[in-house]
Amino acid sequence: AAPNVQPTFGFLFDIDGVLVRGKTPIPAAKNAFQKLVNPQGQFLVPVVFVTNAGNCLRQKKADQLSHILGVPISQDQVMMSHSPLRMFKRYHDKCVLVSGQGPLLDIAKYVGFYHPITIDMLRETYPLLDMVDHDRRPKILVSTVVLFGEPVRWETNLQLIIDVLLTNGYPGNPHHQANYPHIPVLACNMDLVWVAEAQSPRFGHGTFMVCLENIYKKITGKELKYEALMGKPSELTYHYAEHLIRTQATERQWEKPIQTLYAIGDNLMTDIYGANLYNCYLEEKNSRKGSKARIQAKAAGGTGSATVSQDDEIENPWESELASATATSCRSVLVCTGVYNPHTEVPADTRESITETVFHGHRDFRFDPALVEPVHIVPDVCAAVELIFQLENFTSDQSNRTS
Repeated sequence: AAPNVQPTFGFLFDIDGVLVRGKTPIPAAKNAFQKLVNPQGQFLVPVVFVTNAGNCLRQKKADQLSHILGVPISQDQVMMSHSPLRMFKRYHDKCVLVSGQGPLLDIAKYVGFYHPITIDMLRETYPLLDMVDHDRRPKILVSTVVLFGEPVRWETNLQLIIDVLLTNGYPGNPHHQANYPHIPVLACNMDLVWVAEAQSPRFGHGTFMVCLENIYKKITGKELKYEALMGKPSELTYHYAEHLIRTQATERQWEKPIQTLYAIGDNLMTDIYGANLYNCYLEEKNSRKGSKARIQAKAAGGTGSATVSQDDEIENPWESELASATATSCRSVLVCTGVYNPHTEVPADTRESITETVFHGHRDFRFDPALVEPVHIVPDVCAAVELIFQLENFTSDQSNRTS
């Protein structure tokens, strides 16, 4: 029998522009996934699909992927932009206003919210939103706003979200600009644009957020603040994806730690920026761990008392919900089948062609040209899988493995 081969790397796949365009499968996707499974349909390496889509439940996305790729995909391998909301337990028992489209109440309940209300429910409760009779005014207190994705009726959502923010959660009351900081806002999916079958990119949720931020600022003179931003390129999203990769490895009883994550995507501003940002986070975390160990070793060696600065101890608030990151690197791989499509061979001077791009990232993310530079550029997802297997000296035919 072939020896039990244990991978030390995992794949994070974007979906739109990498595996499909709209509803049309990208031809290379099926070939890529034949290389990733054994004859029984089991994955040879841990795989997570990380999408900024948020308008359906994970199971539905897993079913779509199984159909497109011809291999069984479980919902535990799928990460939607809203999946990390499960970690924000302190908001789960609050009344939250949810904005987006699709089965919003089902999605909100699935990620842990007990009392979600939609914009439509709010609209029915406050048909005029200018009630004067206090006795008739329904007493809804919205304590948090959760932006799941771009809605259908932008003007209605923008108006009612602003109403909620300017009334401290009592949208029947008059606006009061002294309500600052406003009630918490959690947002999923910051993509400015996305690509489907149309020839040019379409507005994404990031564009809706730009509208909301600018309306809020124009009215109040203050910045709209987010309690959390999730979906690529946020570190939180990659941290959660790594948690799913580790869970898969544990279930398969692969004992070697997963050290390298390969993030395959088509969008410089989300997939590449996000993977590179998480790589910086991992490098910083590992060097901090190293320096802390050195300080403690020094102290134990009797060279005087040593203290670790408080900054070294403070982690992101969501990290307490997940085991600490164990990966040491996250490598970005750009495919040319989606948003980034040079229509030609890869340009000789990649740096120049990429850094001239206008920054489409979210307001709260700094633009650093180095973060939108992929570690690898390949024509499509099949070429990406082949390259990674080569880099890792891993073959899908386990008995031919050379290391």
